[in-house]
Amino acid sequence: MPLTLADSGPVRRLATLQRQLLACPLSAETSPVTYKDDFIKGVLASTKTIAMVGASTQWNRPSYFAMKYMQLKGYRVIPVNQAAKGKMILGELVFGSLAEIPSEVKIDMVDIFRNSDAAGGVTDEALALKEARGISSVWMQLGVINHAAAARAEAAGLKVVMDRCPKIEYSRLYRELGQQGFDSGVISSKKRAMGKPSAIPSWTPKGERPVFSGFETRAVHAGAAPDPSSGARVTPIVQNTSYVFDDADHAASLFNLSTFGHIYSRLSNPTVAALEERLANMEGGAGTTCTSSGHAAQMVTLLALMQPGTTIVSSNKLYGGTITQFGKTVKKFGWNCVFVDVGNLQQVEEALKDPSVRLLFCESLANPGGVVSDLTALSKLTQAAKVPLVVDNTLATPYLCRPISFGADIVVHSTTKFLSGQGSALGGAIIDSGKFDWGATDKFPSLGRPEPAYHGLTFSETFGNLAFTMYSHAVGLRDLGPTMAPLHAWLTLNGCETLPVRMERQCSNALAVAKFLVAHPKVAWCSHAGLPGSPYNSLVKAYMRGGMAGAVFTFGLKGGFDAGIKVVEAVELFSHLANVGDSRSLILHPASTTHRQLTEEQRAAAGAGDEVLRLSIGLESHEDLIGDLAFALDQI
Repeated sequence: MPLTLADSGPVRRLATLQRQLLACPLSAETSPVTYKDDFIKGVLASTKTIAMVGASTQWNRPSYFAMKYMQLKGYRVIPVNQAAKGKMILGELVFGSLAEIPSEVKIDMVDIFRNSDAAGGVTDEALALKEARGISSVWMQLGVINHAAAARAEAAGLKVVMDRCPKIEYSRLYRELGQQGFDSGVISSKKRAMGKPSAIPSWTPKGERPVFSGFETRAVHAGAAPDPSSGARVTPIVQNTSYVFDDADHAASLFNLSTFGHIYSRLSNPTVAALEERLANMEGGAGTTCTSSGHAAQMVTLLALMQPGTTIVSSNKLYGGTITQFGKTVKKFGWNCVFVDVGNLQQVEEALKDPSVRLLFCESLANPGGVVSDLTALSKLTQAAKVPLVVDNTLATPYLCRPISFGADIVVHSTTKFLSGQGSALGGAIIDSGKFDWGATDKFPSLGRPEPAYHGLTFSETFGNLAFTMYSHAVGLRDLGPTMAPLHAWLTLNGCETLPVRMERQCSNALAVAKFLVAHPKVAWCSHAGLPGSPYNSLVKAYMRGGMAGAVFTFGLKGGFDAGIKVVEAVELFSHLANVGDSRSLILHPASTTHRQLTEEQRAAAGAGDEVLRLSIGLESHEDLIGDLAFALDQI
């Protein structure tokens, strides 16, 4: 049986994230409830027939999706809805009440698609029929919690599940949820079939199963179960474009988004999905959309959030390519961008007052200047403005900082950098926290209004807190097409396994090099935030694991532009190239390369003036790195 994080971490988060998945009305009785995975499995395993109270005749309604999915898994689902009595839903006659279901039909589970107050009456009706119909469980859908009704049912010997969707629980436990990039929370080295229960073990566990919550453990195991057919322990590279449907009905269900699975690798791929689940787990998010590059991740994010005439509020301390993308390229989409100093909270607050604003964008640890963003303070401002906080976490990585835990709504990465770790695989990723309510405002019609391409399906209503990731796959990747290659996903999966070890070494190396540079007579300044004199030193201690300030930083030469060129040409061990996060140490002169297209004022604001050199420190011996820089500095 799988070993899970049933009481903490991703699974508990997923229960919260699912709560609005099927848009069930809430009552005041919304205290969280938790269940062991083995308990949920037992309820599903003992059920053959489900009476779904509140089933809808409309194909794009959440209850219809759930009914369709459970039918595909071999359950008989009998719809109960007084308003639709006598009609047919998915081949089943609709009854007006549980009592009207023919007496010869055994009902194993009553699934309640009503609000929490109405759940009490439905539960009492189930109790009245318990003996006659063999009812063994009452299941209250997402957002439906009625503790008094649950206590009555449990006192009568029924098993009760509240605030869950059987469709989501089944797909999570049996691997299908991960196919769409969502974090299942299951950590297991057991071979598990896709979409169906595993064999029941011949022994009974003693005591509670352990909870595997360590970051290092999750960086190795999350999203990467053994291959169910071959037993291969390493995630295979699925170098494939298209996927065979079981039948016409299965194909239609996939295209309608009513079941989980793969259609075409522009949308999803098993190898990429394994990486998506791992990154969601590592960042503490609900789901991930992987893309062909970090810039592609930003564009897919903007596609979901922006409309013509709307505005991005962005930090002015960013990677130069992002400043160009936001400052120039997005104008072709009819989008605007206002750059602000995110260290000036009053300036940020004023910018967010513009009614056209749809997000605030910043980097947790800025490239290249070593600027650390005050994420908690920025999150409070975006919450007041009712727009999401989007954080680029590329340089910090989830090992050093998990922005979602500090209030970020969306996290983006260039996986090309530290996550991949060896400069061998391009990629990007968008991790959605699942915390922003897209349907609560009219600012985000792509997520909160009917989607014409899916016959009026509303993503926030149908998928709730999983809406952003579903949209990013079903619309963003479909229409923009920036798909991550399976080989690159596989290389990045391998990179994630060593991320904690690499970051520890690279950060310690970087601090040693920074201490050397700040004391050198030809160096004017050093931006490494781990140095005691850095203005960001206190923020590093607040937001970065162990006060580590990352492995990318800048320093300024007293000789200016010409001195910078001389140093990059004189180093022997450092590689002169436009990348960061490699296992090898890298050096760059931003003013003549990555930030060349910016104005002098923009370069200065981004920390990329003429005198600036950027270092990305690798895994070499720090003594050798210092020796190489000392030689190069002697040449000026």
